[in-house]
Amino acid sequence: MWHDLLSAVALMLVIEGILPFLNPEALRRALERVACLEPRVLRLCGLFSMLGGVLLLYAAK
Repeated sequence: MWHDLLSAVALMLVIEGILPFLNPEALRRALERVACLEPRVLRLCGLFSMLGGVLLLYAAK
């Protein structure tokens, strides 16, 4: 189980590092836009992101 969890965290770090590596200015602009969003919108984005992750895990199993 620990091996799977560590592998998942490592893969997440690789995927999250792709955009700043390839196009740091695009990431900067995206983060500036995100900083201007209302907390309610950020919560909804987080909720949909979590639900999408759960659905992907369910589909993968």
